[in-house]
Amino acid sequence: MASSVTSMAAEAFDRVAAVLDVPFARAVVFGVHIDGHLVVDAILVAAIVFLLLQKSYKPPKKPLTEKEIDQLCEEWVPEPLHPPITEEMGYEPPILESAAGPHTIVNGKETVNFASANYLGLIGNEKVMESCTAALEKYGVGSCGPRGFYGTIDTHLDCEATIANFLGTPDSILYSYGISAAFSAIPAFCKKGDIVIADEGVHWAIQNGLYLSRSTIKFFKHNDMKSLETLMEKITKENQRVKKLRRYIVVEAIYQNSGQIAPLDEIIRLKEKYRFRVLVEESNSFGVLGKSGRGLTEYFGVPVEKIDIITASMGHALATDGGFCTGSVRVVDHQRLSSAGYVFSASLPPYLASAAITAINVLEENPMLLSRLRDNISLLHKGLSDIRGLVITSHPLSPIVFLKLKNSTGSFKGDLQLLEDIAERVLRDDCVLLAVSKRSALDHCLLPAGIRLFVSSAHSETDLLKASESLKRVAKSIFSDDLGC
Repeated sequence: MASSVTSMAAEAFDRVAAVLDVPFARAVVFGVHIDGHLVVDAILVAAIVFLLLQKSYKPPKKPLTEKEIDQLCEEWVPEPLHPPITEEMGYEPPILESAAGPHTIVNGKETVNFASANYLGLIGNEKVMESCTAALEKYGVGSCGPRGFYGTIDTHLDCEATIANFLGTPDSILYSYGISAAFSAIPAFCKKGDIVIADEGVHWAIQNGLYLSRSTIKFFKHNDMKSLETLMEKITKENQRVKKLRRYIVVEAIYQNSGQIAPLDEIIRLKEKYRFRVLVEESNSFGVLGKSGRGLTEYFGVPVEKIDIITASMGHALATDGGFCTGSVRVVDHQRLSSAGYVFSASLPPYLASAAITAINVLEENPMLLSRLRDNISLLHKGLSDIRGLVITSHPLSPIVFLKLKNSTGSFKGDLQLLEDIAERVLRDDCVLLAVSKRSALDHCLLPAGIRLFVSSAHSETDLLKASESLKRVAKSIFSDDLGC
């Protein structure tokens, strides 16, 4: 069998060789010998060219019948507009039934409030209320237009000047929504191709601003200056075009997700060494840190002009709403034309701007508000120092007292559920309202979950002792010896 196949193959080969050896297969054209293989190759090339020049085949269009259309419509299933609703998504937070002062009404009961960032206790302040009432009578409720289109009112300009004078900067710009200051200012300056290095613990507003900027984003370990310097050095060495690119460092003065304070002196040293710009978000430090409440620069004794961009919300220490960005005249003027939150939003209601001016004046006239706030923070730290199963991770001067689990359950979801159980029991048993660091699906913060207590200068010693004793009692009943806490 094998010999017959071999003989057939040899016979076929001889026939092909005979065809290629015929006289026309070895013709001479213009003195060039044309081999038979060249003839075959030429035929193949001509066939390929012919096929490429032909029009593509399109089957004739046949319209669908009414029955086929109805069937397709019945089978079509639209994509969901949101992910499936889980049990934890159905969680309803406690609803306040009165002003968010140091005491508020929740479920019809008077409750000690540690869930509102009323740091200076100015919610309900008589002077602030009077300024709001006067502004309402003069200007009405809203401005009905963006700042660039008849939405600018004299009280806006007064507020911007007051903030700039208080912080010692050349100029300021107001935003109508607190977090829009951060997520509008960042993309106004950081563009595609720029390099931004940010702390991995920054809150959602900064994360959103970084996303909108389309810049190259790099994160360093939370509040770790060695990690920051290593990353800056790596970027500087690996990128040959780095000197031609805009480079930024983005941090929070007091981190909302941990209560820690950014080491500004070290950040400025690294900024000047590697020639980066610095953006500091001061929502939780403005009106809190420093001898007179001027924020992180005053606390570290760093000249404010060394910070390129400062943003903050006025909804915390100033007990109003809106936000601002402050810095050089060029920084502010650039935002008036290119910051989406400023250009396309109705301006801040005049009475809120008036309230912010009055709140700053109250702070300057009453430095005791700051000393009382620091005393309250110290007292709460002392009361919670030996709490079972939890540990304080926030800075001793931070108005956000942050408690996290000593031993994690192994997942963020499990940790969050345990902390929520503690907060719910404290509210139910002792009428003390706490905040748990819940995060949406859009929040990519990598820090562990925790319980946040927002301390106010308006809290009494009784309020602070009640909160610490309630937390310690509930924590002791929840954590068992088996957890090793």
